[in-house]
This record gives sequence, structure tokens and C-alpha cells, in this order.
Amino acid sequence: MTFLLMLRHAPTAWNEAGRIQGRTDEPLSASGRALAARWRISARFGDFSWTSSPLARCRETARLMGGSDAAVEPRLIEMAWGAWEGCTLASLRREHGAAMAANEARGLDFTPPGGESPRMVQMRLLPYFAEIAAEARPRIAVTHRGVIRATLALATGWDMKAEAPVKIARYAAHLFSFSPAGTPRIERLNIPLQPPPLSAA
Repeated sequence: MTFLLMLRHAPTAWNEAGRIQGRTDEPLSASGRALAARWRISARFGDFSWTSSPLARCRETARLMGGSDAAVEPRLIEMAWGAWEGCTLASLRREHGAAMAANEARGLDFTPPGGESPRMVQMRLLPYFAEIAAEARPRIAVTHRGVIRATLALATGWDMKAEAPVKIARYAAHLFSFSPAGTPRIERLNIPLQPPPLSAA
């Protein structure tokens, strides 16, 4: 059995403003860098090799967490949001009204203009997952919320037309294993990244 520990990058200024990033290559904010510098992966995953999305916010998160040798994996890049990158969901819903609601109701086939659908993200992830299963080498992947959600959907059969069957914490690690064909299976979700605070003396 092969394992992949997935985690989302630390926050950027666009995250803090609620703006959709997609492929826009925003760096970590000052507070995001400080947060990533405090995050650590449990020692039980110490033999996992590090990989990262090619976007700066993921590569910087990996470096600050101790994964300075993280291999860049293009298939871990965020879902492309095309013309809607830089917008907020609230502004898109106000501007596009019923058309936006109908698009969102498509679940896995929701597609921003000029962007990708979650199903397209899954299609580029599946060959990567099959490679991981074949190589039998456990990895840590610093990636994006859209990629983690697409993986969760593959593991659970979630069609994204309703709430997720399991709540995914934004800043935590999520452990998946794979069938020989590369189909993901949940092992454990929402593994804390930050060590617990020291108790007062």
C-alpha cells in the first residue's frame, strides 16, 4: 500500500481577501510565511519524500516546513479559474446570478470561463496517483484546496453537488492510500500541522 499525505499551502494575501487564485502565482503573505514556519509534519511521516505544486505559494510552504528538496509536480497545480481569477465568489454570484447558480449546481462539471472543472482536475490527477501506486514510494504533496477536494471526491464518490461528505480543514494534512490502479482511499483526514501549544507553567 502506498500513501500520499496532502496539505494545502499557507495563506496568501488573496486568501486573506477571499479572492480566487487558481493558477495566479501569488506568494505567501507575511502571516502565511510565519504560519508555515511553525507547521511541522508528524515524525511518523519522516520517510515520505516531498513534492509540491509548481506555484510559489506551495513551494515556499514546503521550504518553510523543511521540504526544501521538494520535487515540483505540475499535476498538483490548482484548478484553473480562467477569467474569474482575482474575483470573489460573492461578487461572481451577484454579477452572474442564476447563471452562476446553475454552473455551481453542475458539481464536478462546474467550469469557470477559460478554466477547468473539478472533473478535469481529477483526470490529470489519476495518472499521477497510478504512478505513485506503482512506485510504492510514500510522498508528501503541498498542493491546493481544489486538488484536495478533487481527491476527496475520487475517494468517496462525492459529485460536489451537495456539501462534502467529510469536512476538510483548510490548514491540515490528509492521508490517502491507493489501489494498484491509483484510486485514492481515505486513511485519515484533518491531521493537525501545528504542534499543540505548551501548557502554562
